[in-house]
Amino acid sequence: MLDKTRRGWWKSAVFYQIYPKSFLDSNGDGIGDIRGVIEKLDYLEKLGIDGIWLSPVCDSPQVDNGYDISDYRAVWPAFGSMEDMEALIREAKKRGISIIMDLVLNHTSHRHRWFQEALKGRENPCHDYYIWRDGEPDAPPNDMQAAFGGSMWTYVPDLKQYYFHQFAPQQPDLNWENPAVRRELYDMIRFWVDKGVEGFRLDVIDQIAKEPDRRITGNGPRLHQFLEELSREAFIEEGLVTVGEAWGADVERARRYSAQDGRELSMVFQFEHICLDQQPGGEKWDWIPLPLVSLKRCMERWQRGLHGQGWNSLFLNNHDLPRIVSRWGDDGKYRVESAKMLAAMLYGLEGTPYIYQGEELGMTNIRLPIEEYDDIEIQNLYTGRLSRGYREEDVMAAIYARGRDNARTPMQWSAEPYAGFSRVKPWLPVNPNYREINARAALEDPGSVFYFYQTLIALRKRYPVFREGEFTLLEPESEKLFVYTRETAEERLLVICNFTGESVPYQRPAEFAGAWLLLGNYGTAAETLRPYEAQMFYGRKQA
Repeated sequence: MLDKTRRGWWKSAVFYQIYPKSFLDSNGDGIGDIRGVIEKLDYLEKLGIDGIWLSPVCDSPQVDNGYDISDYRAVWPAFGSMEDMEALIREAKKRGISIIMDLVLNHTSHRHRWFQEALKGRENPCHDYYIWRDGEPDAPPNDMQAAFGGSMWTYVPDLKQYYFHQFAPQQPDLNWENPAVRRELYDMIRFWVDKGVEGFRLDVIDQIAKEPDRRITGNGPRLHQFLEELSREAFIEEGLVTVGEAWGADVERARRYSAQDGRELSMVFQFEHICLDQQPGGEKWDWIPLPLVSLKRCMERWQRGLHGQGWNSLFLNNHDLPRIVSRWGDDGKYRVESAKMLAAMLYGLEGTPYIYQGEELGMTNIRLPIEEYDDIEIQNLYTGRLSRGYREEDVMAAIYARGRDNARTPMQWSAEPYAGFSRVKPWLPVNPNYREINARAALEDPGSVFYFYQTLIALRKRYPVFREGEFTLLEPESEKLFVYTRETAEERLLVICNFTGESVPYQRPAEFAGAWLLLGNYGTAAETLRPYEAQMFYGRKQA
């Protein structure tokens, strides 16, 4: 078991994100739950992960699938009870697995007790827990648009005021300028730490210091002041891991978020690489083929920019993103090869890797009729774009490629009905390919994507070069190959990835002539790379 009191233990760790609603239904109601997570801890231990990032389990009306919290100190009943949560923490620790909770500190649900009190009047102490502006109906304070569509301001007639929300109207933003709000949140965090939680993923944390009158929603002037106070008051244990979701982070900001002095966060989720296949000037729904040269330059910038100064998370999937094998790989003929190649590309980099449930199986995107999608963002996109004259087939193509429900379909455990996720019809349809792509089949196949991930995780723990090596990009202008090295004073690693479905010749650098093949998705190495081939070569330097 890792010594998780040691500072920076998470630099050698690999985390696994679970979206509980879609992981495993243990009680036959069609919804995944905490007991379902407990049932699969042995599976996760076999994979080799060190921690579980658990998407929100707090009580919620589920307008945004749990990212609208109505009670931070209670579990959503569909997921189970507080006793179930305590059992999960306890059973995970027995296997050397930490629980990393997902917390939303930027906003609450409109059903949270604080907001219900705030609605009672301007003199109520909770009124200042949120952001209000005086106004008249149909005349919001400004024309800022919410992430899920519509205005960022919602009018309350009884108060003759608007409240501010960056997401859905049911997700009012908290007023971090109020010290009482911050103290409530810090006390809540300590509540979970006392229960044995060993870290937190902080949703849209770079948006807590908003200044709506100045149209500032992210990276506000007081953001770092708030983060330092949060760390000082709530994240006081030496081994606690904290990762902040920061869509607006650049390398310079990320250095400060994750500086080695530990004043703010352990690491950040930044999304620059995830936005590279978005049309310039377009929304996430407007995409182009992945520009590989841009991806390589982006990775180089972050690898070199944070080396020795900060720490990054490594991810290609999460609950908000489409399945990466369908996005940047090949989810048909070369699904297995491309899933392994993408993993090798990522796991050779400096940072802490995050696996999203099913990624280790090579799960793919799904196509559903519009009425079967659950996600509020998808539904708003569909109605909004049709009303603006978009063709329905183009709107659906965007949803198929980019919709968040691609990641939220039930985990595929077996070829049994409903993929072994549930005994009844699940809350969201199962991908029809579950008969071929499932955990049971993967565990029975030594050449599966699962065992490739297992090997990658073991290699990261064995060789310090994965954690400490300096990054150098090779073949920067190649539109087919992503090649890089990682080097320390004693070790060197070469990672070669073919991002195409065709054969591509490549000659290794001379200094790797005597290196051995540490891992390859075809089992052997050849100078002509096969479709979506990945090769990792390792060598020790002469004393």
